Amino acid sequence: MIKIIQYPKCSTCKKAVKFLQDNNVEFESRDIKENNPTAEELKKWHEMSGLPLKRFFNTSGLKYKELGLKDKLPQMSEEEQYELLATDGMLVKRPILVGEDYVLVGFKEADWSEKI
Repeated sequence: MIKIIQYPKCSTCKKAVKFLQDNNVEFESRDIKENNPTAEELKKWHEMSGLPLKRFFNTSGLKYKELGLKDKLPQMSEEEQYELLATDGMLVKRPILVGEDYVLVGFKEADWSEKI
């Protein structure tokens, strides 16, 4: 089953959920703030996505800016970045759509249409 990892108050996440519902896609929803992804999950999703790890960071979020991550990330190992992301769901870009053999980060309707 498809999983959507999202923050219910996020407008982009709301659009993504509506898109899935409008397309009659069965999915399991997970609140990223209440149930943050683990470092292991993030590593697996990162590998499945084929995206640069930086794409998993919510670069427009307050927490990202507060921690000065723009300057710190380049010096951090991937393992350190996974651990950091696992500390707070608000650091993680959302929504994340996890299918059997793919992971999409952020909501782009065209990309999601290709996968569902």
